Amino acid sequence: MPDEQSARLDKVDEKDKNLITVLSKFADDNLTIVRSVSTGLAVVGIVILGRSVKLITKFNAASEIPTRFIERNVSLHGRVCRLTEEGLEVEHIPIHIPVLSRLLVKCQTGATPLQVRLAGVELTAEGRDWLRRQLEPAETPPTVWLKLIRREGDTLHCLVSKGRGLMLSTCLNDELLRQGLARSAPILGLDHRSRVYWRLHKRLMKAELQAERKGRGLWKEESSSLWERVSLTLRESFVGKIWKRLLSFTSRTKDQ
Repeated sequence: MPDEQSARLDKVDEKDKNLITVLSKFADDNLTIVRSVSTGLAVVGIVILGRSVKLITKFNAASEIPTRFIERNVSLHGRVCRLTEEGLEVEHIPIHIPVLSRLLVKCQTGATPLQVRLAGVELTAEGRDWLRRQLEPAETPPTVWLKLIRREGDTLHCLVSKGRGLMLSTCLNDELLRQGLARSAPILGLDHRSRVYWRLHKRLMKAELQAERKGRGLWKEESSSLWERVSLTLRESFVGKIWKRLLSFTSRTKDQ
């Protein structure tokens, strides 16, 4: 019995070896076909992956952006088209993959800009003028990064950043508040218990507090009116009345 089992195993091994030999010989004889098939499968895999994660999809409306992008606060690159009363119109610039981009991008007849508002910021007229100077196109339209915070209908609420060279950038939301050219606004639609809400709220309040302490922009007027109110209160207070009497007594003493 053991001899019979050994003989059977030898036959099986021989068949496996023959099969491997045949496959190897076929691969050697048809190397070009094998490589072409492998390349084709790789391309198909990348195409499927690219479409599934929206790597290079050009978004023409807020509704086209996947919900997971909003939840994960993904940053999108875009070209500023124009300023509006509420914020910006930005043409989305998708990630470009040489050669494969043409395979992955769906045919599009035109581009529609995204409606963008600066999250947590209430713009003033001076703030709009400042934004216009920052984003005024010279030869080519300026580009910005949009960090997605939330979606409200056809509008995206974002942290908008403008590059200033050498991998540095300026967050326009922060800078507007820091210069006193805007007020912080409630971030509606976000869970007040979420980490994103509190991080953003703390960040914007810190920028606004800097403007208030230094008396910039809006807070320059506020600080002067505050000083006037404090001065008036002191004049009408008990200490103020004593000070007036002391001055009056001093002047009468000099006259005598």
